[in-house]
Amino acid sequence: MRILVTGGAGFIGSHIATRLMQQGERVRILDNFSHSTPANLDHIINDIELVEGDLRSEDDVSRAMDGIELVYHEGALGSVPRSIDDPRTSFDVNAMGTLNVLNAARRAGTRRVVYASSSSVYGNTPTLPKREEMSPAPISPYAVSKLAAEKLCVSFWHTYGLETVALRYFNVFGPRQNPDSQYAAVMPKFLRAYTNGQQPTIFGDGEQSRSFTYIDNVVDGNLLAGSAPDAAGKVMNLASDTNYSVNLIARNMAELLGVEFDPTYEPPRPGDVRDSLADIAIAREVLGWEPKVDLDEGLRRTVADFVATHGLSTTTIQD
Repeated sequence: MRILVTGGAGFIGSHIATRLMQQGERVRILDNFSHSTPANLDHIINDIELVEGDLRSEDDVSRAMDGIELVYHEGALGSVPRSIDDPRTSFDVNAMGTLNVLNAARRAGTRRVVYASSSSVYGNTPTLPKREEMSPAPISPYAVSKLAAEKLCVSFWHTYGLETVALRYFNVFGPRQNPDSQYAAVMPKFLRAYTNGQQPTIFGDGEQSRSFTYIDNVVDGNLLAGSAPDAAGKVMNLASDTNYSVNLIARNMAELLGVEFDPTYEPPRPGDVRDSLADIAIAREVLGWEPKVDLDEGLRRTVADFVATHGLSTTTIQD
């Protein structure tokens, strides 16, 4: 099968592409490397087809879509703070870029598009767990852009018969997450601080909670969504069904690294959601999916990979 992974040089996209290669699929990647790195593809670069291009370009997307049967649409401009700083670019990439993907897929006769949506669409409602039938209440430009793209996916299924599946991710973590961007996710930021002999900064009191989900679980769900016969047109959560506080994550990382836990606390950031917890009943029923790697094992793998890749300061915090 010929499969396209948009954003395939990014964190999640590169993991999906790797698994597809291991299963013997023919993989094409579309990426403009603006917020990803070619190094994420070093281990498969000789076995994939790479199209360097931008989701905002109809020509680039159409070129990448030619002859493709299945799309994993991971390409996006992530980060709530980034979207607050520059809402137009986030919307152009995430919403209009998805429209380009869907249009190109429809013209190319592509069978299915699996779209990476986000738990941010639920907003800051105190109701837990988050269920797909809840009314979306996005509070950041990023969340609005992801919801708009999700709605486009559903509309293309109903209007054109293009099979789409939208998977709402909840705080995915694992190897290859970029720790160096000012908009980096919380786990690689914490790891970067600890391995540099510093303490992490936590925004808020640290008791805000998330359904942190290890990357292998997310890849499993995506591959199932690519073929599940009853998934077309559906939106579903893809996450751990347990939530954990940011303090717990930072403390467990410190223990794994053998360093002190004494973070700096700053005021909460605009657009941040207080608590998030996923209901995954639909993914269980429709995809037959179950998260296999729990938080402790996922953290162990992530910390070990980060130290092997980035190194560990010889001057520990206790010194």
